[in-house]
Amino acid sequence: MSFTTLPFLLLVGLSVVVYYLLPQRVQWMALLAASMVFYCVGGGRTVVYVFYTAATVYAAGRVLGHYNELRRAAPKEEKKAITAKYKPYRRAVVLVACLANFVLLYVLKYWNFTADLLQPLADALSPGSQIPLSELVLPLGISFFMFQSVGYVIDVYRDKYQPEKNFAKLLLFVSFFPQMVQGPISRFDQLAPQLLAGRKVDYTDLKYGIQLAMWGYFKKMVIADRAAVLVNTVLDDPWSHSGSIIAVGVLFYCIQLYGDFSGGIDITRGVARMFGIDLAENFRRPLFSTSLADFWRRWHITLGAWMRDYVFYPLSLSKPFGKLGKFTRRHIKGKLGKIIPTSLATFIIYFIIGIWHGANWRYVAFGFWNGTIITVSLLLAPQFLRWKEALHINDQSKGWHLFQLVRTNILVFFGRYITRAPRFLTAVWMVKETFLHPNLPDLYNGTLLTLGLAGSDFAILFCGVVTMLAVEWYQEKRGHIRPMLERRSPLVQWLAILLPLVVLFCFGVLRADYISSDFIYKQF
Repeated sequence: MSFTTLPFLLLVGLSVVVYYLLPQRVQWMALLAASMVFYCVGGGRTVVYVFYTAATVYAAGRVLGHYNELRRAAPKEEKKAITAKYKPYRRAVVLVACLANFVLLYVLKYWNFTADLLQPLADALSPGSQIPLSELVLPLGISFFMFQSVGYVIDVYRDKYQPEKNFAKLLLFVSFFPQMVQGPISRFDQLAPQLLAGRKVDYTDLKYGIQLAMWGYFKKMVIADRAAVLVNTVLDDPWSHSGSIIAVGVLFYCIQLYGDFSGGIDITRGVARMFGIDLAENFRRPLFSTSLADFWRRWHITLGAWMRDYVFYPLSLSKPFGKLGKFTRRHIKGKLGKIIPTSLATFIIYFIIGIWHGANWRYVAFGFWNGTIITVSLLLAPQFLRWKEALHINDQSKGWHLFQLVRTNILVFFGRYITRAPRFLTAVWMVKETFLHPNLPDLYNGTLLTLGLAGSDFAILFCGVVTMLAVEWYQEKRGHIRPMLERRSPLVQWLAILLPLVVLFCFGVLRADYISSDFIYKQF
Protein backbone atom coordinates (compact mmCIF):
# COMPACT_ATOMS: atom_id res chain seq x y z
CA MET A 1 0.00 0.00 0.00
CA SER A 2 1.86 3.05 -1.26
CA PHE A 3 1.67 6.38 0.55
CA THR A 4 0.55 8.00 -2.72
CA THR A 5 -2.55 5.85 -3.23
CA LEU A 6 -6.16 6.52 -2.27
CA PRO A 7 -6.42 3.38 -0.08
CA PHE A 8 -3.58 4.69 2.10
CA LEU A 9 -5.26 8.07 2.51
CA LEU A 10 -8.52 6.33 3.40
CA LEU A 11 -6.70 4.13 5.92
CA VAL A 12 -5.11 7.17 7.56
CA GLY A 13 -8.37 9.13 7.66
CA LEU A 14 -10.39 6.23 9.07
CA SER A 15 -7.66 5.38 11.60
CA VAL A 16 -7.49 8.96 12.88
CA VAL A 17 -11.28 9.07 13.34
CA VAL A 18 -11.43 5.67 15.11
CA TYR A 19 -8.36 6.50 17.21
CA TYR A 20 -9.91 9.60 18.74
CA LEU A 21 -13.35 8.02 19.15
CA LEU A 22 -12.00 5.14 21.23
CA PRO A 23 -11.44 5.38 24.98
CA GLN A 24 -7.90 6.58 25.62
CA ARG A 25 -6.79 3.37 27.33
CA VAL A 26 -7.38 1.32 24.15
CA GLN A 27 -6.45 3.86 21.48
CA TRP A 28 -3.23 1.99 20.79
CA MET A 29 -5.32 -0.92 19.50
CA ALA A 30 -6.51 1.28 16.62
CA LEU A 31 -2.88 1.91 15.70
CA LEU A 32 -2.12 -1.81 15.83
CA ALA A 33 -5.15 -2.65 13.69
CA ALA A 34 -4.20 0.02 11.13
CA SER A 35 -0.63 -1.30 11.06
CA MET A 36 -1.79 -4.86 10.42
CA VAL A 37 -4.14 -3.72 7.65
CA PHE A 38 -1.37 -1.66 6.06
CA TYR A 39 1.12 -4.52 6.13
CA CYS A 40 -1.30 -7.21 5.03
CA VAL A 41 -2.38 -5.12 2.04
CA GLY A 42 1.16 -4.01 1.18
CA GLY A 43 3.09 -7.15 2.10
CA GLY A 44 0.48 -9.92 2.03
CA ARG A 45 1.62 -13.14 3.66
CA THR A 46 5.04 -11.65 4.47
CA VAL A 47 3.35 -10.19 7.56
CA VAL A 48 4.43 -13.47 9.16
CA TYR A 49 7.98 -12.09 9.26
CA VAL A 50 6.79 -9.13 11.31
CA PHE A 51 5.23 -11.53 13.83
CA TYR A 52 8.39 -13.64 13.80
CA THR A 53 10.62 -10.67 14.60
CA ALA A 54 8.23 -9.40 17.26
CA ALA A 55 8.06 -12.86 18.87
CA THR A 56 11.84 -13.35 18.98
CA VAL A 57 12.60 -9.95 20.47
CA TYR A 58 9.67 -10.23 22.87
CA ALA A 59 10.97 -13.54 24.22
CA ALA A 60 14.54 -12.22 24.41
CA GLY A 61 13.38 -9.08 26.17
CA ARG A 62 11.42 -11.02 28.79
CA VAL A 63 14.39 -13.29 29.55
CA LEU A 64 16.81 -10.37 29.75
CA GLY A 65 14.33 -8.50 31.92
CA HIS A 66 14.26 -11.46 34.31
CA TYR A 67 18.05 -11.39 34.66
CA ASN A 68 17.98 -7.62 35.14
CA GLU A 69 15.42 -8.01 37.92
CA LEU A 70 17.61 -10.59 39.68
CA ARG A 71 20.53 -8.18 39.63
CA ARG A 72 18.39 -5.24 40.67
CA ALA A 73 16.85 -7.16 43.60
CA ALA A 74 20.18 -8.45 44.91
CA PRO A 75 21.84 -6.80 47.92
CA LYS A 76 24.40 -4.14 47.01
CA GLU A 77 27.36 -6.30 47.99
CA GLU A 78 26.16 -9.14 45.74
CA LYS A 79 25.35 -7.15 42.60
CA LYS A 80 28.79 -7.62 41.03
CA ALA A 81 28.71 -11.35 41.65
CA ILE A 82 25.19 -11.64 40.21
CA THR A 83 26.22 -9.59 37.17
CA ALA A 84 29.27 -11.78 36.52
CA LYS A 85 27.28 -14.98 37.05
CA TYR A 86 24.54 -14.17 34.53
CA LYS A 87 26.58 -12.18 32.02
CA PRO A 88 27.29 -15.22 29.75
CA TYR A 89 23.59 -16.15 29.74
CA ARG A 90 22.50 -12.60 28.97
CA ARG A 91 24.99 -12.35 26.12
CA ALA A 92 23.79 -15.67 24.76
CA VAL A 93 20.19 -14.40 24.72
CA VAL A 94 21.22 -11.27 22.78
CA LEU A 95 23.28 -13.38 20.37
CA VAL A 96 20.39 -15.77 19.72
CA ALA A 97 17.95 -12.89 19.16
CA CYS A 98 20.35 -11.16 16.76
CA LEU A 99 21.09 -14.34 14.84
CA ALA A 100 17.40 -15.27 14.66
CA ASN A 101 16.71 -12.00 12.86
CA PHE A 102 19.90 -11.25 10.94
CA VAL A 103 20.23 -14.78 9.57
CA LEU A 104 16.69 -14.49 8.25
CA LEU A 105 17.52 -11.06 6.82
CA TYR A 106 20.61 -12.57 5.16
CA VAL A 107 18.64 -15.44 3.62
CA LEU A 108 15.90 -13.16 2.31
CA LYS A 109 18.07 -10.30 1.10
CA TYR A 110 21.60 -11.58 0.47
CA TRP A 111 21.56 -15.33 -0.09
CA ASN A 112 21.01 -15.21 -3.85
CA PHE A 113 23.87 -12.71 -4.19
CA THR A 114 26.12 -15.05 -2.21
CA ALA A 115 25.00 -18.04 -4.26
CA ASP A 116 25.93 -16.27 -7.48
CA LEU A 117 29.40 -15.57 -6.08
CA LEU A 118 29.89 -19.19 -4.97
CA GLN A 119 28.51 -20.81 -8.13
CA PRO A 120 31.85 -20.79 -10.03
CA LEU A 121 33.49 -22.55 -7.07
CA ALA A 122 30.64 -25.10 -6.98
CA ASP A 123 31.11 -25.73 -10.72
CA ALA A 124 34.82 -26.28 -10.23
CA LEU A 125 34.33 -28.72 -7.35
CA SER A 126 31.33 -30.50 -8.83
CA PRO A 127 30.61 -29.73 -12.50
CA GLY A 128 26.92 -29.27 -13.22
CA SER A 129 25.95 -28.63 -9.60
CA GLN A 130 23.65 -25.73 -8.84
CA ILE A 131 23.54 -23.83 -5.55
CA PRO A 132 19.85 -23.48 -4.66
CA LEU A 133 18.45 -19.96 -4.77
CA SER A 134 15.91 -18.50 -2.37
CA GLU A 135 12.46 -17.89 -3.83
CA LEU A 136 11.12 -16.19 -0.72
CA VAL A 137 9.57 -12.75 -1.18
CA LEU A 138 11.45 -9.91 0.48
CA PRO A 139 9.10 -8.39 3.08
CA LEU A 140 8.21 -4.71 3.05
CA GLY A 141 10.62 -2.65 5.16
CA ILE A 142 12.39 -5.68 6.62
CA SER A 143 15.68 -3.88 7.30
CA PHE A 144 13.86 -1.12 9.16
CA PHE A 145 11.74 -3.21 11.51
CA MET A 146 14.53 -5.74 12.16
CA PHE A 147 17.11 -3.08 13.04
CA GLN A 148 14.58 -1.32 15.26
CA SER A 149 13.69 -4.58 17.02
CA VAL A 150 17.29 -5.72 17.55
CA GLY A 151 18.05 -2.29 19.00
CA TYR A 152 15.27 -2.90 21.52
CA VAL A 153 16.87 -6.19 22.64
CA ILE A 154 20.31 -4.59 23.02
CA ASP A 155 18.85 -1.71 25.05
CA VAL A 156 17.09 -4.15 27.39
CA TYR A 157 20.37 -6.06 27.74
CA ARG A 158 22.04 -2.78 28.73
CA ASP A 159 19.18 -2.26 31.23
CA LYS A 160 18.28 1.03 29.59
CA TYR A 161 14.62 0.29 30.25
CA GLN A 162 12.39 -2.60 31.28
CA PRO A 163 11.04 -4.95 28.60
CA GLU A 164 7.48 -4.72 27.34
CA LYS A 165 5.35 -7.48 28.91
CA ASN A 166 2.40 -7.17 26.53
CA PHE A 167 3.19 -8.85 23.21
CA ALA A 168 0.54 -6.88 21.29
CA LYS A 169 2.05 -3.60 22.46
CA LEU A 170 5.52 -4.69 21.41
CA LEU A 171 4.10 -5.81 18.06
CA LEU A 172 2.77 -2.27 17.60
CA PHE A 173 6.25 -0.87 18.25
CA VAL A 174 7.71 -3.23 15.64
CA SER A 175 5.03 -2.61 13.01
CA PHE A 176 3.79 1.00 13.43
CA PHE A 177 2.61 1.58 9.87
CA PRO A 178 3.80 5.12 8.94
CA GLN A 179 7.46 4.18 9.44
CA MET A 180 7.41 0.74 7.80
CA VAL A 181 8.32 1.94 4.29
CA GLN A 182 11.50 3.93 4.98
CA GLY A 183 11.93 4.54 8.67
CA PRO A 184 12.83 6.24 10.86
CA ILE A 185 14.45 3.48 12.90
CA SER A 186 12.97 4.42 16.26
CA ARG A 187 14.08 3.64 19.81
CA PHE A 188 11.65 1.91 22.13
CA ASP A 189 11.94 4.44 24.95
CA GLN A 190 11.22 7.29 22.53
CA LEU A 191 8.39 5.76 20.51
CA ALA A 192 6.58 3.19 22.67
CA PRO A 193 5.34 5.63 25.37
CA GLN A 194 3.85 7.79 22.61
CA LEU A 195 2.16 4.83 20.93
CA LEU A 196 0.55 3.72 24.18
CA ALA A 197 -0.42 7.11 25.57
CA GLY A 198 -4.08 8.13 25.46
CA ARG A 199 -4.91 11.45 23.80
CA LYS A 200 -7.74 13.82 23.14
CA VAL A 201 -8.20 15.45 19.74
CA ASP A 202 -5.58 18.17 19.32
CA TYR A 203 -6.23 20.69 16.57
CA THR A 204 -2.55 21.72 16.49
CA ASP A 205 -1.36 18.14 15.98
CA LEU A 206 -3.86 17.56 13.17
CA LYS A 207 -3.02 20.85 11.46
CA TYR A 208 0.74 20.40 11.72
CA GLY A 209 0.52 16.76 10.64
CA ILE A 210 -1.50 17.67 7.54
CA GLN A 211 0.88 20.54 6.68
CA LEU A 212 3.94 18.32 6.98
CA ALA A 213 2.34 15.50 4.98
CA MET A 214 1.26 17.92 2.22
CA TRP A 215 4.81 19.24 1.98
CA GLY A 216 6.04 15.65 1.69
CA TYR A 217 3.51 14.83 -1.04
CA PHE A 218 4.62 17.94 -2.93
CA LYS A 219 8.26 16.83 -2.88
CA LYS A 220 7.37 13.26 -3.83
CA MET A 221 4.67 13.71 -6.49
CA VAL A 222 5.54 17.06 -8.05
CA ILE A 223 9.35 16.88 -7.89
CA ALA A 224 10.57 13.30 -7.42
CA ASP A 225 8.05 11.46 -9.63
CA ARG A 226 8.49 14.02 -12.42
CA ALA A 227 12.31 13.80 -12.27
CA ALA A 228 11.99 9.99 -12.33
CA VAL A 229 10.67 10.12 -15.91
CA LEU A 230 13.94 11.53 -17.24
CA VAL A 231 16.03 9.40 -14.88
CA ASN A 232 14.47 6.16 -16.08
CA THR A 233 14.71 7.18 -19.74
CA VAL A 234 18.43 7.94 -19.49
CA LEU A 235 19.84 5.63 -16.84
CA ASP A 236 17.88 2.50 -17.68
CA ASP A 237 19.69 2.62 -21.03
CA PRO A 238 22.78 4.82 -20.56
CA TRP A 239 24.53 3.33 -23.61
CA SER A 240 22.13 5.21 -25.91
CA HIS A 241 23.12 8.64 -24.56
CA SER A 242 26.11 10.95 -24.56
CA GLY A 243 28.18 11.72 -21.50
CA SER A 244 26.50 15.07 -20.87
CA ILE A 245 23.03 13.50 -20.97
CA ILE A 246 24.20 10.76 -18.60
CA ALA A 247 25.39 13.49 -16.21
CA VAL A 248 21.98 15.20 -16.49
CA GLY A 249 20.35 11.85 -15.76
CA VAL A 250 22.46 11.44 -12.61
CA LEU A 251 21.71 15.05 -11.58
CA PHE A 252 17.98 14.40 -11.95
CA TYR A 253 18.42 11.17 -9.99
CA CYS A 254 19.91 13.24 -7.17
CA ILE A 255 16.83 15.45 -7.34
CA GLN A 256 14.52 12.43 -7.48
CA LEU A 257 16.15 10.67 -4.54
CA TYR A 258 16.25 13.85 -2.46
CA GLY A 259 12.57 14.61 -3.04
CA ASP A 260 11.57 10.97 -2.74
CA PHE A 261 13.28 10.23 0.57
CA SER A 262 12.76 13.58 2.27
CA GLY A 263 9.17 13.70 1.01
CA GLY A 264 8.50 10.19 2.30
CA ILE A 265 9.93 11.08 5.70
CA ASP A 266 7.73 14.19 5.87
CA ILE A 267 4.65 12.10 5.02
CA THR A 268 5.64 9.56 7.67
CA ARG A 269 6.16 12.17 10.37
CA GLY A 270 3.05 14.07 9.29
CA VAL A 271 0.79 11.02 9.50
CA ALA A 272 2.23 10.07 12.89
CA ARG A 273 1.71 13.63 14.12
CA MET A 274 -2.01 13.37 13.32
CA PHE A 275 -2.10 10.78 16.12
CA GLY A 276 -0.09 13.10 18.37
CA ILE A 277 3.10 11.06 17.85
CA ASP A 278 6.40 12.84 17.23
CA LEU A 279 8.70 10.49 15.32
CA ALA A 280 12.46 10.91 15.42
CA GLU A 281 13.99 13.32 12.90
CA ASN A 282 15.45 11.34 10.01
CA PHE A 283 16.42 13.94 7.41
CA ARG A 284 17.99 17.34 8.11
CA ARG A 285 18.82 19.33 4.98
CA PRO A 286 21.87 17.34 3.79
CA LEU A 287 22.38 19.66 0.79
CA PHE A 288 23.82 22.15 3.27
CA SER A 289 26.47 19.71 4.52
CA THR A 290 30.09 20.85 4.68
CA SER A 291 31.65 17.37 4.48
CA LEU A 292 30.70 13.88 3.36
CA ALA A 293 30.55 12.74 7.00
CA ASP A 294 28.25 15.68 7.77
CA PHE A 295 26.09 14.71 4.78
CA TRP A 296 25.50 11.20 6.16
CA ARG A 297 24.82 12.59 9.64
CA ARG A 298 21.97 14.55 8.06
CA TRP A 299 20.74 11.86 5.63
CA HIS A 300 18.89 8.93 7.21
CA ILE A 301 19.84 10.16 10.67
CA THR A 302 18.38 7.23 12.59
CA LEU A 303 20.28 4.64 10.53
CA GLY A 304 23.55 6.43 11.24
CA ALA A 305 22.64 6.70 14.93
CA TRP A 306 21.80 2.98 15.03
CA MET A 307 25.15 2.08 13.46
CA ARG A 308 26.93 4.39 15.88
CA ASP A 309 25.33 3.06 19.05
CA TYR A 310 25.08 -0.65 18.23
CA VAL A 311 28.06 -1.23 15.90
CA PHE A 312 30.63 1.59 15.97
CA TYR A 313 30.97 2.00 19.75
CA PRO A 314 31.01 -1.76 20.54
CA LEU A 315 33.52 -2.27 17.71
CA SER A 316 35.86 0.62 18.52
CA LEU A 317 35.77 -0.19 22.26
CA SER A 318 36.32 -3.93 21.76
CA LYS A 319 39.50 -5.71 22.91
CA PRO A 320 40.85 -6.31 19.36
CA PHE A 321 40.54 -2.61 18.55
CA GLY A 322 42.08 -1.76 21.91
CA LYS A 323 45.09 -3.91 21.04
CA LEU A 324 45.25 -2.34 17.59
CA GLY A 325 45.24 1.11 19.20
CA LYS A 326 48.15 0.20 21.48
CA PHE A 327 50.08 -1.18 18.51
CA THR A 328 49.55 1.88 16.30
CA ARG A 329 50.37 4.35 19.10
CA ARG A 330 53.57 2.42 19.78
CA HIS A 331 54.76 2.18 16.18
CA ILE A 332 53.23 5.28 14.51
CA LYS A 333 54.10 8.62 16.04
CA GLY A 334 51.79 11.57 16.36
CA LYS A 335 48.03 11.87 15.97
CA LEU A 336 47.94 9.39 13.10
CA GLY A 337 48.76 6.46 15.37
CA LYS A 338 45.95 7.46 17.73
CA ILE A 339 43.16 7.74 15.17
CA ILE A 340 43.83 4.66 13.01
CA PRO A 341 41.55 2.32 15.06
CA THR A 342 38.72 4.89 15.02
CA SER A 343 39.22 5.47 11.30
CA LEU A 344 39.12 1.73 10.62
CA ALA A 345 35.88 1.39 12.61
CA THR A 346 34.43 4.32 10.65
CA PHE A 347 35.36 2.67 7.35
CA ILE A 348 33.69 -0.58 8.43
CA ILE A 349 30.50 1.28 9.38
CA TYR A 350 30.15 2.99 6.02
CA PHE A 351 30.99 -0.26 4.26
CA ILE A 352 28.14 -1.95 6.18
CA ILE A 353 25.78 0.92 5.34
CA GLY A 354 26.60 0.41 1.67
CA ILE A 355 25.75 -3.29 1.86
CA TRP A 356 22.62 -2.47 3.88
CA HIS A 357 21.23 -0.78 0.78
CA GLY A 358 21.17 -4.01 -1.19
CA ALA A 359 22.86 -7.22 -2.37
CA ASN A 360 24.74 -5.87 -5.35
CA TRP A 361 28.36 -5.02 -6.10
CA ARG A 362 27.39 -1.42 -6.78
CA TYR A 363 26.26 -1.05 -3.17
CA VAL A 364 29.49 -2.62 -1.97
CA ALA A 365 31.36 -0.09 -4.11
CA PHE A 366 29.12 2.70 -2.79
CA GLY A 367 30.03 1.81 0.78
CA PHE A 368 33.70 1.60 -0.20
CA TRP A 369 33.48 5.02 -1.92
CA ASN A 370 32.04 6.79 1.12
CA GLY A 371 34.05 4.86 3.67
CA THR A 372 37.33 5.54 1.88
CA ILE A 373 36.73 9.28 1.49
CA ILE A 374 35.62 9.76 5.09
CA THR A 375 38.41 7.56 6.49
CA VAL A 376 41.11 9.28 4.43
CA SER A 377 39.70 12.65 5.54
CA LEU A 378 40.08 11.60 9.18
CA LEU A 379 43.61 10.32 8.64
CA LEU A 380 44.72 13.43 6.75
CA ALA A 381 42.95 15.94 9.04
CA PRO A 382 46.24 17.14 10.63
CA GLN A 383 47.73 17.71 7.16
CA PHE A 384 44.62 19.61 6.03
CA LEU A 385 44.99 21.94 9.02
CA ARG A 386 48.59 22.67 8.09
CA TRP A 387 47.59 23.41 4.49
CA LYS A 388 44.86 25.80 5.60
CA GLU A 389 47.29 27.64 7.86
CA ALA A 390 49.86 27.87 5.07
CA LEU A 391 47.25 29.22 2.64
CA HIS A 392 45.80 31.59 5.30
CA ILE A 393 42.26 30.19 4.84
CA ASN A 394 39.67 31.63 7.18
CA ASP A 395 37.43 28.77 8.40
CA GLN A 396 34.64 31.21 9.15
CA SER A 397 34.56 32.94 5.76
CA LYS A 398 31.56 32.57 3.46
CA GLY A 399 33.86 31.65 0.58
CA TRP A 400 35.30 28.67 2.49
CA HIS A 401 31.82 27.60 3.56
CA LEU A 402 30.62 27.73 -0.05
CA PHE A 403 33.65 25.73 -1.17
CA GLN A 404 32.83 23.04 1.40
CA LEU A 405 29.19 22.87 0.25
CA VAL A 406 30.16 22.54 -3.42
CA ARG A 407 32.88 20.00 -2.71
CA THR A 408 30.56 17.82 -0.62
CA ASN A 409 27.76 17.82 -3.18
CA ILE A 410 30.17 16.96 -5.99
CA LEU A 411 31.33 13.93 -4.01
CA VAL A 412 27.71 12.92 -3.39
CA PHE A 413 26.92 13.45 -7.08
CA PHE A 414 29.58 11.00 -8.24
CA GLY A 415 28.51 8.54 -5.58
CA ARG A 416 25.05 8.51 -7.20
CA TYR A 417 26.55 7.14 -10.40
CA ILE A 418 27.31 4.01 -8.42
CA THR A 419 23.91 3.50 -6.80
CA ARG A 420 21.79 4.19 -9.90
CA ALA A 421 23.79 2.32 -12.54
CA PRO A 422 22.58 -1.23 -13.29
CA ARG A 423 26.02 -2.57 -12.36
CA PHE A 424 29.23 -1.20 -10.88
CA LEU A 425 31.18 -1.57 -14.11
CA THR A 426 28.44 0.35 -15.88
CA ALA A 427 28.85 3.16 -13.34
CA VAL A 428 32.58 3.30 -14.11
CA TRP A 429 31.78 3.46 -17.84
CA MET A 430 29.22 6.22 -17.21
CA VAL A 431 31.77 8.36 -15.36
CA LYS A 432 34.28 7.82 -18.17
CA GLU A 433 31.70 8.83 -20.78
CA THR A 434 30.83 11.96 -18.79
CA PHE A 435 34.41 13.20 -18.99
CA LEU A 436 35.68 11.73 -22.26
CA HIS A 437 32.62 11.96 -24.53
CA PRO A 438 30.34 14.67 -23.10
CA ASN A 439 29.00 15.98 -26.45
CA LEU A 440 28.00 19.28 -24.81
CA PRO A 441 25.69 20.43 -27.65
CA ASP A 442 23.19 17.83 -26.41
CA LEU A 443 22.50 20.19 -23.52
CA TYR A 444 21.06 22.92 -25.75
CA ASN A 445 20.15 21.38 -29.15
CA GLY A 446 16.78 20.01 -28.05
CA THR A 447 17.95 16.56 -26.95
CA LEU A 448 16.71 17.19 -23.41
CA LEU A 449 13.16 17.50 -24.71
CA THR A 450 13.33 13.95 -26.12
CA LEU A 451 13.84 12.35 -22.70
CA GLY A 452 10.22 12.16 -21.59
CA LEU A 453 9.71 15.64 -20.15
CA ALA A 454 8.19 18.65 -21.92
CA GLY A 455 9.45 22.18 -21.49
CA SER A 456 6.68 22.85 -18.98
CA ASP A 457 7.87 19.89 -16.89
CA PHE A 458 11.37 21.34 -16.72
CA ALA A 459 9.89 24.67 -15.64
CA ILE A 460 7.76 23.02 -12.93
CA LEU A 461 10.75 21.02 -11.72
CA PHE A 462 12.88 24.14 -11.58
CA CYS A 463 10.26 26.04 -9.59
CA GLY A 464 9.69 23.05 -7.30
CA VAL A 465 13.39 22.58 -6.55
CA VAL A 466 13.88 26.32 -5.95
CA THR A 467 10.91 26.33 -3.57
CA MET A 468 12.24 23.28 -1.71
CA LEU A 469 15.73 24.79 -1.40
CA ALA A 470 14.31 28.15 -0.27
CA VAL A 471 12.36 26.45 2.52
CA GLU A 472 15.41 24.43 3.56
CA TRP A 473 17.60 27.54 3.49
CA TYR A 474 15.13 29.28 5.82
CA GLN A 475 15.14 26.25 8.14
CA GLU A 476 18.94 26.07 8.09
CA LYS A 477 19.34 29.75 8.96
CA ARG A 478 16.35 30.44 11.19
CA GLY A 479 14.96 27.11 12.36
CA HIS A 480 11.59 25.47 11.81
CA ILE A 481 8.93 27.25 9.78
CA ARG A 482 6.12 26.15 12.08
CA PRO A 483 6.74 28.83 14.79
CA MET A 484 6.69 31.47 12.05
CA LEU A 485 3.37 30.12 10.74
CA GLU A 486 1.91 30.02 14.25
CA ARG A 487 2.43 33.77 14.49
CA ARG A 488 0.35 34.31 11.35
CA SER A 489 -3.42 34.42 11.01
CA PRO A 490 -5.49 31.21 10.68
CA LEU A 491 -6.03 32.13 7.02
CA VAL A 492 -2.29 32.04 6.33
CA GLN A 493 -1.95 28.77 8.23
CA TRP A 494 -4.65 27.09 6.16
CA LEU A 495 -3.15 28.51 2.96
CA ALA A 496 0.02 26.63 3.94
CA ILE A 497 -2.10 23.47 3.58
CA LEU A 498 -4.31 24.41 0.65
CA LEU A 499 -1.61 25.89 -1.61
CA PRO A 500 0.55 22.72 -1.68
CA LEU A 501 -2.68 20.73 -2.14
CA VAL A 502 -3.68 22.78 -5.20
CA VAL A 503 -0.16 22.52 -6.65
CA LEU A 504 -0.15 18.79 -5.89
CA PHE A 505 -3.38 18.20 -7.83
CA CYS A 506 -2.59 20.54 -10.72
CA PHE A 507 1.01 19.44 -11.33
CA GLY A 508 1.02 16.01 -9.75
CA VAL A 509 -2.06 13.82 -9.47
CA LEU A 510 -4.00 15.37 -12.35
CA ARG A 511 -1.04 15.36 -14.75
CA ALA A 512 -2.15 13.44 -17.83
CA ASP A 513 0.84 11.08 -17.85
CA TYR A 514 1.30 10.88 -14.09
CA ILE A 515 2.28 7.46 -12.76
CA SER A 516 2.86 7.11 -9.06
CA SER A 517 6.15 5.36 -8.31
CA ASP A 518 7.14 3.43 -5.21
CA PHE A 519 9.47 5.07 -2.76
CA ILE A 520 13.09 4.24 -3.56
CA TYR A 521 13.93 3.28 0.04
CA LYS A 522 11.06 0.80 0.06
CA GLN A 523 13.40 -1.73 -1.57
CA PHE A 524 15.93 -1.45 1.25
